[in-house]
Amino acid sequence: MKTDSISKYRPFPVVDLPDRTWPDRIIDSAPIWASVDLRDGNQALPIPMSVEEKLEMFDLLVQVGFKEIEIGFPSASDTEFAFMRRLIEEDRIPEDVTVQVLVQTRRHLIERTFEAIQGASRVIVHIYNSTSTLQRRVTFGDASREDIRDIAVEGAKVVKELVPSVPETEIVLQYSPESFSDTELDFALECCEAVMEIWEPTPEKKMILNLPATVEWSTPNVHADQIEWMCRHISQRDAVIISLHTHNDRGTGVAATELGLMAGADRVEGTLFGNGERTGNLDIIIVALNMNSHGIESGLDFSNLSHLREVYERTTRMTVPDRQPYAGELVFTAFSGSHQDAIKKGLDRRKREEAELWGVPYLTIDPHDIGRSYEAIVRINSQSGKGGVAYILDQEHGFDLPKTMHPQVGKRIYDLADERGKELSAEEVGAVFLEEFVNVSRGMKFSDYELDHDTANRGEVACEAEIEVGRASMTVKGVGNGPINAFVNALETSGFKDFTLTDYRSHAVRGGSSSDAAAYVQLRHDDGRILWGVGVDPSIEMAGVKALVSAWNLLR
Repeated sequence: MKTDSISKYRPFPVVDLPDRTWPDRIIDSAPIWASVDLRDGNQALPIPMSVEEKLEMFDLLVQVGFKEIEIGFPSASDTEFAFMRRLIEEDRIPEDVTVQVLVQTRRHLIERTFEAIQGASRVIVHIYNSTSTLQRRVTFGDASREDIRDIAVEGAKVVKELVPSVPETEIVLQYSPESFSDTELDFALECCEAVMEIWEPTPEKKMILNLPATVEWSTPNVHADQIEWMCRHISQRDAVIISLHTHNDRGTGVAATELGLMAGADRVEGTLFGNGERTGNLDIIIVALNMNSHGIESGLDFSNLSHLREVYERTTRMTVPDRQPYAGELVFTAFSGSHQDAIKKGLDRRKREEAELWGVPYLTIDPHDIGRSYEAIVRINSQSGKGGVAYILDQEHGFDLPKTMHPQVGKRIYDLADERGKELSAEEVGAVFLEEFVNVSRGMKFSDYELDHDTANRGEVACEAEIEVGRASMTVKGVGNGPINAFVNALETSGFKDFTLTDYRSHAVRGGSSSDAAAYVQLRHDDGRILWGVGVDPSIEMAGVKALVSAWNLLR
């Protein structure tokens, strides 16, 4: 922003609350969750959902576990009205779910809303009017505080008057001093108290006071001060449910919600993936999974987050960003070599120790808990390291490389990524590994190999192999205490031994053929170079010999 533009802005006023208590509190239980996907989220879409799409989204929200769902603005359009009627007439609302409808504080709109909710068992009727100084001055033409308060009172009176018209329906009143975030606190309190006086809530029959950060003007701590101030000053705190409805204009909607809960709020309104006006509403998924990551049961089921994302993107035609917390394509992915190495060590240790508590570097939760797999946790580009490559080969291709082999393979893979200037897929990593390190026959290869395990009954093994080196073919023979040692001795007697065998490992290849074995042989050349080779074969003995040949060829 240009320097000469700064003078048009002013800091947001703070709240006089020197004895605030919320900084010392912690969140130890979940709030009441209320989804506003079908109203606030839907009205923000370039192409609003059809009735059929809203029905699919409603069913999804029920599956997730929402017990309060704002389904729309029935007085606003025929589509919204028809949707409400289908929910009721087709008996789609579970007994434990309360639907919520929004309506401005105007008689004819409230009357139309009551027509829409006929037959529902329990409905939250949500009335609102703007209360901020800016709205009073600009939108309502310098309306007085009294004028604005009277709008709220009149709306509450109309709702109360119409309650007998739906005798089979339990009506819960919700009032929002819209634009609460930049309303004077004493006036927001005055409006809420005026509505409470009309509705007469009790601890047994509570009403909801929703305090929306309709626009996010301040830092989250100021929002928390506002909420604590209201919780302290409301006259019948035990007769009301204090609800939050944060937006994300400053990018801190999640923080404002969490601090608002610490400040005493009971209920949270938001949407899946933060869909909403401007920069969006609160993403309820983030707050709920943040709680889960601290061992707090949220009551919402996000164990199949990929499915939620698929339905959301299809019905809303919106896209979840790659870096969206928890749900984004890349949020569990590490490209950095040091991060990859730490993740691999953490997962290996967790498996080895069968640990109950989660503790893996760089991963705040177990991706499996939300239906994500481990396959995309480590991805390979030129910034990746040896640990990441080893992780991919282990998890995706079943090769458990010896640790001292990691630098050799890792360097080749990330050098290739650098050459190509792009990320390498797990399939590409596997293909390069198989081509350049496994059963390598460039230089020496053998066409036949026979073993004799009963050499003069001394427990030795004799081998005879037909090999080709360059254009020369020959037969080599050797005896040793095992197949690999016998082949090493055969190479020595034929003049091909310029190395020392320094390490050998083997295992079954996970995810491959049930009969495949992988062997790893490390050789130290006479000039000091040390390299690994890999062999794969149904026979563990032949896998070892092929690994030795691979390593010999790689030393050339």
